[in-house]
Amino acid sequence: MIDVRTTRHQMVEQQVRAWSVLDLKVLEVMDSIAREQFVPTAFRDVAYADMSVPLGHGQSMLAPKVEGRILQSLAIQPQDRVLEIGTGSGYFAACLAQLARSVRSIEIVQELADTARANLERNGVRSVAVECGDAMTLADEAVYDVIAVTGSLPVYDPRFEHALVEGGRLFVTVGVGPAMDARKVTRAGRSDWSHESLFETRIDPLVNAPRPPAFVF
Repeated sequence: MIDVRTTRHQMVEQQVRAWSVLDLKVLEVMDSIAREQFVPTAFRDVAYADMSVPLGHGQSMLAPKVEGRILQSLAIQPQDRVLEIGTGSGYFAACLAQLARSVRSIEIVQELADTARANLERNGVRSVAVECGDAMTLADEAVYDVIAVTGSLPVYDPRFEHALVEGGRLFVTVGVGPAMDARKVTRAGRSDWSHESLFETRIDPLVNAPRPPAFVF
């Protein structure tokens, strides 16, 4: 019989920490949440593998090491209000909830939103509000301390950085494959944002995210 607790700890040490995630709070959170409880039954055996896990509807869970890097880059504080774009299974929202005061999570696929809500409730996560909607219609201004966009943007959209309060941090992945730019965007002032390139990765685009125009010969 598989020792899930040992497997989870190995994931943290051999995948997450090994990919330069050294923030102890992040490592402790990922070592404490039962990831297998958020994975579709057919994929429970690879819940802790170094891979993206399919969720259906063309969506997937991010690889654990990528999730760790995102959490570390955002430097989430206990008083922070967090917006997550792309709920998926609810696992990443559960991680965010352990670090922040509250989490609003938007998922465009109704079935995934319902499943994530059930996963979070079953695991005792109370500070996450899951909504079904299209994040590409977001019009919030200066509301959130932290925003995590878990799908990529083929073309950068500034609507998310405008939803940050001053001092707020946004994680977003920009571009098209094979290598996309994972960025941290910080709102330094009312009309001032800084962009920092973190690493290269490949993440499925958000549904309805604008695509660059096709090149025509």
